[in-house]
Amino acid sequence: MLDENTRIAILQLHQRGLGSRRIATALGISRGAVKDVIKQNSAAIPKGTREQLPESLRERIVELHQQCKGNLVRVHEELTTAGATFSYQTLTRFCRVQGIGYVPTPPAGHYEFGPGEEMQHDTSPHDLVIAGQKRRVQTASLVLCFSRMIFVQMYASFTRFSCKVFLTEALRYFDCTAGRCMVDNSHVVVASGTGKNMVPAPEMEAFAQRFGFVFEAHRLGDANRSAHVERGFDFVENNFLAGREFQDFKDLNAQARAWCDKVNGAHKRHLHAAPVALFAAERPALKNLPAYVPDVYQLHHRIVDVEGYISVDSNRYSVPLGLVGRRMEVRETKDAIEVFDGPRKACVHPRVMDPSGARSFLPEHRPPRGQRPPKTPGPDEQAVLKSDTIVQQYAQAFQKRHPDKTALVHRHLRRLLRDYPAPPLVEAVTEALQFSMFDLVRLERMVLRKVGQQFFNFHDDKGDDEDK
Repeated sequence: MLDENTRIAILQLHQRGLGSRRIATALGISRGAVKDVIKQNSAAIPKGTREQLPESLRERIVELHQQCKGNLVRVHEELTTAGATFSYQTLTRFCRVQGIGYVPTPPAGHYEFGPGEEMQHDTSPHDLVIAGQKRRVQTASLVLCFSRMIFVQMYASFTRFSCKVFLTEALRYFDCTAGRCMVDNSHVVVASGTGKNMVPAPEMEAFAQRFGFVFEAHRLGDANRSAHVERGFDFVENNFLAGREFQDFKDLNAQARAWCDKVNGAHKRHLHAAPVALFAAERPALKNLPAYVPDVYQLHHRIVDVEGYISVDSNRYSVPLGLVGRRMEVRETKDAIEVFDGPRKACVHPRVMDPSGARSFLPEHRPPRGQRPPKTPGPDEQAVLKSDTIVQQYAQAFQKRHPDKTALVHRHLRRLLRDYPAPPLVEAVTEALQFSMFDLVRLERMVLRKVGQQFFNFHDDKGDDEDK
């Protein structure tokens, strides 16, 4: 169809006396089109002769649109059953013109970000092949808005713990941070509210304060506000994940990091530069990381079961012998499961990423079959072993006489060693061992008697009268 300017040119040339052939040659159009315009003698574009639906059907179409839940195919079927003869395309055009089920698409906004002003974080699900099996993972991405530097990692599920692990890795990758991190309104970061009224979860707010930035959320439904990170997910799916298979999550994230290095170093036509070149200009405006960035861990408390295992995310991890029934502190990091017995680290396991009920066993936690595990002396026994030789001999003799009271003699002797001087104690133990006396209460009386003889001057009543 000829536009209005072409129709005006045809009429002007016709008024100057030019024939249809010369006009068609000059404007590069057909003679038939020139003749039609001359015949109509008007520059206005004639309206089309498309089939129009009568306004009387509008109420029925609106009613069927609600009943069929917005499915225009079903609306057309119901109208055809009722005797309508128009096409499906005519129905969709009528609904579009009348605004039935159609909402005009608002224009996308444009946002300008200065160096170091903002970074955007979001997640998106993707399907890929890991160890020969197709599965869905959560892709996390962080983008610096000025330089468009990107960092991507994948997780089996994305929780607040995973979020803190990812952001720590991303900020270490950039070795700096922007002043603001724009996120969506998901519960991972948000505790309550949306948009400007968003209140971050306390642990996420404390995490942001450690690195010197703040979380902000875009207005609900305004995905264009975080367009830089949203656009990157399509690039990840159609570039990085296309045609690739992975052995496990460790291999997947290692390849994702290498892909980020490649993408950040490539020239971008719409930026007229590579992201690393823009990052070099943005770096002075970004904030430095703290001097010490600790590894993120999730704290659990577990009681060792009768098989000598603790459970984290349905996966089981072995612990050293002698800890059955004990309450342990477990720290779950990005790559490891660390088990603590009080302040001491009992063991470390590689973390199993998938909650699949797997068992992680360390050979040193179980002795070979038929061999007893080495016995670790307790604090009472260690105190006796560090004491005088005669005290150790007395403890050994007591154990032979009363093998079921080993802990009792060690605990009693440790108390005597702590409460009384060594010389009278050694003398009393020597005498008790000489006469095979294993009454611990009587032994303590002997120690007290010798302490009184050596350190105190006791006089009987008769001696006191003579002195007077």
